[in-house]
Amino acid sequence: MDRGSGEHVTATAAIPTEDAELLAGLERGEDRAMATLYDRYSRIVYSVALRVLRDPAAAEDILQEIFMQMWRNPQSFVAARGSLGGWLSVVARNRSIDTLRRKRPSEQVEELALASPFDLADDSERNLLMEKARAAVVLLPAEQRKTLEMAFFDGLTHSEIAEMTGDPLGTVKTRIRSGLSTLRKAFQA
Repeated sequence: MDRGSGEHVTATAAIPTEDAELLAGLERGEDRAMATLYDRYSRIVYSVALRVLRDPAAAEDILQEIFMQMWRNPQSFVAARGSLGGWLSVVARNRSIDTLRRKRPSEQVEELALASPFDLADDSERNLLMEKARAAVVLLPAEQRKTLEMAFFDGLTHSEIAEMTGDPLGTVKTRIRSGLSTLRKAFQA
């Protein structure tokens, strides 16, 4: 394959002679040079991409892109910057990170269901009812409020409330009935 003339990579102390010869062969369009470079460096490129992406198919895509770039433009490697293996590793890492940045989430956030051990709707409704009950209880006359509290929060019977307050049993029953009626109306509003 002839790609036309291009700059030739010269061997330096930073690049082994074998790699320099293979890169020169790439510039001349030699398939054998490409095959040898691929055999020598494909594992490292793939492993770096796989480590970043955690997806074998995406890592294979990065591997193919990088070696296609080497085939089309062998001058992209500058020997003065370091070894070919090191350069390929950095390119694989950078391409993999770019791929991760371009990926969109597979699910929209609005569609994502989050598990919760709590029934937040019930808790919210219960809290609203509690606030409504507190507001209604505060508006009750003091005798009705005290009698309801003794019956429902202290667990006392009507007779026990009458004994403790000294009020007649009928009065205690009327206060409880009137208080409950007022609270029922408040909840219906």
